[in-house]
Amino acid sequence: MKKWLGKSLKHKLSLLIIMTTLVPLLFLGLFSYTTAEGLAEEKAKSAGMNTLRQVEVYLSTMVKDVENMSLFLIGHNGVQNYLKSPESDLIQQTTIINFLTNLAFSKDYIANIIIEPLSSKPPISFKSIAGSDLMDITATIPEYYELHPKWWSDVHQQWTFEGPRKVITLARPIRSTDKYKLVGKVQINLDQAVIAHQIRQAALEKGGFVMLLDEKDRIIAGPDNLDANLPLSAYYPNMGSFKGESGFLDYGSGADKKTVLYKTMSSVNWKLVGIIPTQEYRSQNHYFINLTAVAVSVAMLFVIIFVVFLIQKITNPLSALTNFLKNASPEEPLPAIPVKSIDEVGQLIVSYNRLSSRIVKLTDEVKRNESLKKEADMQALQLQINPHFLYNTLSSIHWLALMNRDSKIAEMVGSLSDFLRFSLNNGQEYCPALQEMMHVQNYVSIQSIRYPDKFSFHAQVDAEAQGKLMLKLLLQPLVENAMLHGILKREGPGEITITIRCDGVGMHISVTDNGLGISAERLEWLRKQLMEAPEENPKLAGKGGYGLHNVHSRLVLHYGCDAGLHIESMEHRGTTISFTIPYIEGPAGLVPARAEDPALT
Repeated sequence: MKKWLGKSLKHKLSLLIIMTTLVPLLFLGLFSYTTAEGLAEEKAKSAGMNTLRQVEVYLSTMVKDVENMSLFLIGHNGVQNYLKSPESDLIQQTTIINFLTNLAFSKDYIANIIIEPLSSKPPISFKSIAGSDLMDITATIPEYYELHPKWWSDVHQQWTFEGPRKVITLARPIRSTDKYKLVGKVQINLDQAVIAHQIRQAALEKGGFVMLLDEKDRIIAGPDNLDANLPLSAYYPNMGSFKGESGFLDYGSGADKKTVLYKTMSSVNWKLVGIIPTQEYRSQNHYFINLTAVAVSVAMLFVIIFVVFLIQKITNPLSALTNFLKNASPEEPLPAIPVKSIDEVGQLIVSYNRLSSRIVKLTDEVKRNESLKKEADMQALQLQINPHFLYNTLSSIHWLALMNRDSKIAEMVGSLSDFLRFSLNNGQEYCPALQEMMHVQNYVSIQSIRYPDKFSFHAQVDAEAQGKLMLKLLLQPLVENAMLHGILKREGPGEITITIRCDGVGMHISVTDNGLGISAERLEWLRKQLMEAPEENPKLAGKGGYGLHNVHSRLVLHYGCDAGLHIESMEHRGTTISFTIPYIEGPAGLVPARAEDPALT
């Protein structure tokens, strides 16, 4: 049997026809039922999760708006002055009340805003408070605000001149902006009825509904028959825990079985929970079963009639292609095969011919890129004029300066010595990001002595980025470009900042200065020059050695086209040059900051 199948494609296709006609007949009923049930359930879950996401967008926007509003109030001059002043000021109170009223205007979900001093002065709110059953978290955890910047309360009652209202409170401590001393507290009350209205508007499958729970799984809002502040377990005991940020779980069995959807709002640890009776979507299965049975039967009939006819049409061109490839020599370029049809087999032959041509082209391109890469790396080392001799000479000058107690010369020569030693780096192309930053720091130290009080340098490097490998001699040319063309040409001192951060994509590196910037026309021209391939603009690639085009060319040649430089600049506002490189694993040694390298003597 195995020999019979392996001898001819026609035999395999014949067996395939038998299997495609017999197997579906035996398993059609089971397959249709399980497929319909699974699709209906997935559809209900997908629609339910989409509904939860829509509600989450509204709630997240509301929460973000309220948190931003609380931060704005903390730093507001009027609020700070009122809380720090020793006595009450009616004019200040009136001004703040008007300000709070305007701030909450058109935001229907804000029930009240309260500024509460620590002193004996009365609290301020744009709606006078007659009473509240809010129990502040500091009553049970006095040091809570020392560990947390904010606190969300449960649902509680508040009485104002408008009557009683259920609210949820965001509370933050207020510290003075000058001495960072605790002077009061801000409370923003959210109208629970507005939130509950949005929750009830969420449409699930017939009979389903949505609830909003706090971080302790107590009900914040939901259907009218569910009371706020009660735990979910009071209505659905033994439901189980919610694992992860979102997901599904089943509750109950038989006719009372329910599908529970949940999604966590990470900003406040609230949960959106949707409950759908399983019977609602299972009733859709019968129609799908009948439709599937008809479709499969028609498909089987079509296969039986036409596959036998198509076997000859498919196998004859493939047999010809097999014979042609069998006679091709593996030591020679793949030959082109004549195309005699435009069907899939013909397109396969066309693709084969294109692949053969592409392989030859890519081979030539790889050779050319390797040559360009060597050339770019050689250009990056052009400043090494007899580096061994120069490094040892600088070391001698460094010790002489130390003996003569000339710290400025010693510091400058030491930095220059480390600067040159890094360019050697035992001939390695890559180095850790920390070593690259040391190289930049040496360059900055030299320039800070040469141009005192002309610029300041800052570095913001993720801890995980320090040991990551990167192509060496990338950052110093960008810093030099920022200094020469941006900082030194402006009036007054300037600032240069290097930022290196890591994420799942790679290392994102940027060099920013607040110098003269680049005009729009010049910026457009510079971007156009960087877009040209290195071989198309060899003069610019070699000009300056450490210029932007050289760095861009090395990035493209070592990391690919997506790793090139990106330039953003505004005239008189400064310039930012950035690039992203993938992570590279491999050995690399750190060059000591002040050590005589035996290999250089």
